Amino acid sequence: MADHPLFSVSVVTPEGAAFEGEAEMLIVPGAAGEIGVLARHAPLVALLKAGSTRVHLEGGEIREFATGHGFFQVLEDRAIALVDDAVMADEIDERAVQRKLDEARAELDRVERGESDADRWQLEQKILHAEDQLRVLGHV
Repeated sequence: MADHPLFSVSVVTPEGAAFEGEAEMLIVPGAAGEIGVLARHAPLVALLKAGSTRVHLEGGEIREFATGHGFFQVLEDRAIALVDDAVMADEIDERAVQRKLDEARAELDRVERGESDADRWQLEQKILHAEDQLRVLGHV
């Protein structure tokens, strides 16, 4: 990117900040499509769906996260993405994610057959999160 002013960006999960710093641009997965913001963006509040969140740093570096659902707010020169989970793309263990996905799908099948009393919603969230991580890796 060419000489865009920096602004404050935070990607925050219930466990704490996944990213906190200055960026040239932030792209988040809005419920109706991707939202990209630069410094001095108009105030904005939006719902986020699970997907790829990309922080464009000074010097051309891009940090990509597989993020869960959440909310997004832009105020003056600050953007905050509050998400239920965020994993750096280069830290995703594809085999472990695939194993978790397979296990959650199998348990959900048992719930649907009445063979398990596991929480359906939690299983569905595990499935969505695993699929999101694989999607960020380009495998879904």
